[in-house]
Amino acid sequence: MVRDDLYITVPSFFRCPISLDVMKSPVSLCTGVTYDRSSIQRWLDNGNNTCPATMQVLQSKDFVPNRNLQRLIQIWSDSVRDRVDSLESSDSRVSTDSVDSRDQLLVAITDLESGSENRFESLAKIVRFGQDSEENCDFLARTEGFVSVLVGFLDNVDEGLERSVELLEQIVMALNLVLNKIENREGLKNSILKSLKEREVQCLDSLLLVLQQGSVESKIASARVLKSIAVDTESKLLIAEKEGLVTELLKLITPEKDLNLIENALSCLVVISTPKRNKLKLVHLEAVKVFSNLLTSNLNFSVSVTEKVLKLVETVSSTKEGRSEICEEASCVAAIVNKVLKVSNVATEHAVTILWSVCYLFRDQKAQEAVTKANGLTKILLLMQSNCTPQVRQMCVDLLKIFRVNSKSCLSSYDTKTTHIMPF
Repeated sequence: MVRDDLYITVPSFFRCPISLDVMKSPVSLCTGVTYDRSSIQRWLDNGNNTCPATMQVLQSKDFVPNRNLQRLIQIWSDSVRDRVDSLESSDSRVSTDSVDSRDQLLVAITDLESGSENRFESLAKIVRFGQDSEENCDFLARTEGFVSVLVGFLDNVDEGLERSVELLEQIVMALNLVLNKIENREGLKNSILKSLKEREVQCLDSLLLVLQQGSVESKIASARVLKSIAVDTESKLLIAEKEGLVTELLKLITPEKDLNLIENALSCLVVISTPKRNKLKLVHLEAVKVFSNLLTSNLNFSVSVTEKVLKLVETVSSTKEGRSEICEEASCVAAIVNKVLKVSNVATEHAVTILWSVCYLFRDQKAQEAVTKANGLTKILLLMQSNCTPQVRQMCVDLLKIFRVNSKSCLSSYDTKTTHIMPF
């Protein structure tokens, strides 16, 4: 199958202990040792009643197919064959470094599936492999059963707290590498969600532990994993009901945190906040103050971060309790007014919706005064002259009506030829 000058290294796990050849049909004895079916069958047919590798007396001569190992051998064989085909077509030498790295990866995955004590080192090796290139992430995503093994490791880890966190960090980072690469995205989500429902305490405890004690990189990965499993109302409620989880996500979006971490934590909150129960939970956890601190921060946040913060404020403004909290935060209302223009069309729509909700729908006097002080009416007029959407324009009309424009209004001093657009 492979020419001698390619120097392909065969992982030792793939060799039969009897024939030393790559196994075609690996089977395991009751001792746990795996052999090629034809080799162990000949051994037993010759009247032997021991395990060739351990020399233990066999309690049973039955053996079972090792499907996982057979799958890994097939993946490795296909990988080598692809490189051989590439060599023959281009008349060049195969990169042994590339082949060896994939061989080592498959050995690492085998270690995980077999429950080896080296699983921490194996996970670290897998993460480094995936981080090297997009091609490697694709290879991981195509490795059947890899995600299932990782999800299984989200159970409690009993190697001491410090070691547990380190191991869980590697698991969530490895899982994050393939979240956007797997072809059957729905199947992946359903697999994780199924495990979450069956072992919700362990899985969520593991992800929460990483959010609390992990590195910035692993916290980002954990937030992304949480976002990926929040696929329906049931899963969103399940995540939000986990004690301390939403609180920890809110802690990750303070201005002093890493900008990439802030954005990923916000993305997770946006996804899980849609059910009404979760909106109220955000309000009760004083999330409005957290959002306000971000909006009033002098840091140069990306447009995407600003849009997500405004989206969350808009989400909580759809509840009476949320509107009440927003109105109590005058600085928050002023900051929202400042985001009406010059950020993005998405940010504009979120900002206007919030102002419409608290000033027009909720008719809060404090919010109206905050808008006036922040020169909000002028900005609303300017917005109405732009190419805003019909929905935004109608909300602007409603807002202007609320402020009862008259000769004493701040609008009377707004000298412009465009006052004809005023709906009064």
